[in-house]
Amino acid sequence: MPHDALAHAVKAQTTRAGLMLIGTMLGGVLVLNSFVASWLFPDDFYRDAMAMVGALLLGLPLVWHAIKHLYYGQMHMDELAALAIIAAFASQEYQTAGIVAFFMILSNLIETRTALGARASIESLIRLTPTVAYRIQPDGGEEAVEAHNLHAGDSVRVRPGDNIPADGEVVTGESSVNQANITGESLPIDKTPGDEVFSGTTNLTGAMDIRVTRAGSDTTLGRVQKLILAAEQTKIPLMRLMDRYVVWYTPTILMLAGIVLFFTYPQYGMERAIAMLVIACPCALILATPTAIVAALSAAARLGVLIKDVANLEWARNLTAMIFDKTGTLTTGELSVTQMMPAPAVEGEDLLKAAASVEQLSRHPVARAVVAVARQAKLPLAGAEQFEEVSGRGVAALVDGRRIMVGRADWLAQQGVDMSLLDRPEYQEAEGLSMLYVGCDGHCLGWVGLEDRTRPEARQAIE
Repeated sequence: MPHDALAHAVKAQTTRAGLMLIGTMLGGVLVLNSFVASWLFPDDFYRDAMAMVGALLLGLPLVWHAIKHLYYGQMHMDELAALAIIAAFASQEYQTAGIVAFFMILSNLIETRTALGARASIESLIRLTPTVAYRIQPDGGEEAVEAHNLHAGDSVRVRPGDNIPADGEVVTGESSVNQANITGESLPIDKTPGDEVFSGTTNLTGAMDIRVTRAGSDTTLGRVQKLILAAEQTKIPLMRLMDRYVVWYTPTILMLAGIVLFFTYPQYGMERAIAMLVIACPCALILATPTAIVAALSAAARLGVLIKDVANLEWARNLTAMIFDKTGTLTTGELSVTQMMPAPAVEGEDLLKAAASVEQLSRHPVARAVVAVARQAKLPLAGAEQFEEVSGRGVAALVDGRRIMVGRADWLAQQGVDMSLLDRPEYQEAEGLSMLYVGCDGHCLGWVGLEDRTRPEARQAIE
C-alpha cells in the first residue's frame, strides 16, 4: 500500500475511533447518572430517560455491527450481546442494555486503538523507502521517478545518505550500507559489484548504481510490512475454537432462551430470557483475548519485534531457553577501540596517530571509532593527502610524506607491506575483535582492535 494511502487510512480510523470513544464515554456517563437519578428522584422518568439515551448511544453501534456481519453471512459472539441489548431495550430495561453495551463497545475500542499502533509502526517502515528514485536512462542520464513505479530490470543511482528504493544488485560503485532494519545486523555492511542490497536500507559512504530485482510490495521491506498486517488476522487456537463453535452455539442459546421465555411468560416477562442471553454471552473470551493479542502485536511492533503468527505469543509461555542475537541486541552495535598491539620498537601513540590521521578522511563507522579514541587521547592528527579508500579493504594516504595504509592484513600484503609479524601469535586475528592493521612505507606498525561493547543493561535484560 502506498505511504499516502496508508497514512490516510490510519488517520481515518483514528478519527472514527476518537468519535466512538466520545460517544461511549457520553453514553456511559448517562447510564451511570441514571442510577444516581433513581436515588435522588422518586419519579422513574429521569432515570429511564437518561438510561434510554445512554443505551441508544452505546447499543446502536454494536447492533449495527452485528447486523452488518449477519448480512455478509458471518456469525460471531457479538450477535448474542446485540440480541441481549435489543431484548433489554424492548422490555424497557434501559440500564441493563446500557451496561452490556458499554463493556462490549469499550473492548472493541481498546482493540481498535491498539491495532492503530501496529498500523503506525507499518507506516514508519514505509517511510524508510524513498518516494523518489533516480532511474538511469539508456543515454546515461538520470530521471526522477516515483519509487513505487520502479520495475525489475531498471537501474537506479543511489548516493551517500540516500535510502535504497528497491531490492537489487550492485552494478557499479562501492559503499557501506546500514541494513539493520532488514537483517538486524547493526554494523554497516560493505557492498561491492554483485552484492545484494535491500529496499529501505541506507547507503552511507559511496555512490552506487543498482539493478532492480524486486520493487514495491515484492521487496524484502514490503514483505515485512505484509507480515505485520497478516499477523493481525491470525488467531490463537482459543479464538479459532470460538469461531468454529459459534455457528451452533448462538442458535442453541437462542432456542434455550425461547424455551425459558415460553415457560416463564408472562409471570416474569422477558427478564429471565434477557438474563440468559447476557449470561450465555462469553464476554471474557470476546473482550479479553482479541484485545490482549492486538495490544501485544502493537507493543511488539513499536519495539521493532515483528510477529508472524499470534499463536507464537501463546506458545511463548512454555519457553525454557532463549537465544539472543548479540550484535545490536546485547551489545551497543557501535565499534569501539579496545586493544592495540604495536610492532616492536613502535610506540602505541605513534600507531594510533598514524591510523587516525588517515581514517579522519573516511566516513566509515570503523574509521570514526579510531578517530574518536585518538581525539579522546588528545593526539594531534596530521593532515593526509592523496587519500584513497577501497571499500571493504582499507584506506591509504600520504601523511607527512609517508605512505600510511590501514585495513585488512591480506590487503596490506597485496600492497607490498611486510606482514611477517603475523607469524607471531599475538599479531594474528583475535576472536571477537575487528582488527585493523597499519602499514607505513612497506612496514607493519601493528594492529588496532575494535569490538562491539556490551550494553550496560544487557545483564538485567537477560535476567
